[in-house]
Amino acid sequence: MNISNSMYDLSLDQICNAILHGGHKRTVFVEGDMGTGKSSLLKMLAQLLPTHAAMYFDSTTKDLGDITIPNIKMVDDTGCVSYLTNEELGVHLNKPIILMIDEYGKANPTVKNALLRLMLERKIGSYELTPDSIVFATSNKGAEGVGDLLQAHQCNRISKVRARKPSNMEWIEWGINNGVDHTLLGWCKDNPQLFQSFEDVKDPDDNPYIFHPRQQRAHFVTPRSLEAASDWLKEREHIDDQSMTSLLMGTIGERGAMDLMAFVKLADQLPTLQDIKDNPATAKVPTSASAVCMVVYRTLASLEKGWLNQWMDYLVRLDAEAQGMFANGVRAEKYHNREMVFNNAKFTAWCTQNNHMFAGDKI
Repeated sequence: MNISNSMYDLSLDQICNAILHGGHKRTVFVEGDMGTGKSSLLKMLAQLLPTHAAMYFDSTTKDLGDITIPNIKMVDDTGCVSYLTNEELGVHLNKPIILMIDEYGKANPTVKNALLRLMLERKIGSYELTPDSIVFATSNKGAEGVGDLLQAHQCNRISKVRARKPSNMEWIEWGINNGVDHTLLGWCKDNPQLFQSFEDVKDPDDNPYIFHPRQQRAHFVTPRSLEAASDWLKEREHIDDQSMTSLLMGTIGERGAMDLMAFVKLADQLPTLQDIKDNPATAKVPTSASAVCMVVYRTLASLEKGWLNQWMDYLVRLDAEAQGMFANGVRAEKYHNREMVFNNAKFTAWCTQNNHMFAGDKI
């Protein structure tokens, strides 16, 4: 059985849970496609463990002398050497830490070996981590051809898992709660191939948006580059289309930029939020399914109690698919306005009338 099969790849939530419960005893080594959010694990764990200090250590920029340095001291009139550690490792804090060793696979061999003792024994130099400290490491897939390879003796001392890319809908759910531009979310909804792994693509030309080791693309789509593209789109009011296209080409690649800018022009069909707040019965309803999708995602991201009733009046003017999209977005466990919408009388009435849309799963 080949356990590298993608059926064993884990989501970031699954990996976070594993590290949370076992990372104080064993080091988890997280391997995944570049730009898939592996670095966000540190933030996720820090939110779950507020009493721990979150420490980030970029191993690619370090030499052996950056890990520990000798310190000569006198003990009973006898000189001896102890070893001081880099403060980025957090071992000097005398409190539990969450240490993320980033890009461990790219570190030079001496640094890897020095960090291996910390990962295995929770010791480095003359220091030992406090109990309940968590250590984990990340790296890109070795198959990407960017130097992220581990030796057998290193693999044998850690628990290695593979992070899978999120699906487009998983990333959209995250984006709704993290301020991602609604136009970009609509584009992602229409293009699930943006979230493919190169391992799922035989011919690089079959997916011109993503990284592939057999295709020299300087820029390509990843969850990380999509987040950067979102930041640029939010400035569209101040940046002309030619400049915006150029910036996006240098962020998500030429094909992605051209397609996204074509999609952005659909935004001209959208009613403004103020239109919906002031005139929900007459505000423009987009004719394009993609534009309707953008309206729903924009609303999920920015909805407030003060105009929720107006939105519900507008929502019923949209087609059934759009209404279901909104309801499913609200039902998502991590949706930040979930309780507010659930307690709204008009939403409750809508659920009663449309419960058949959810295959017997009551809202």
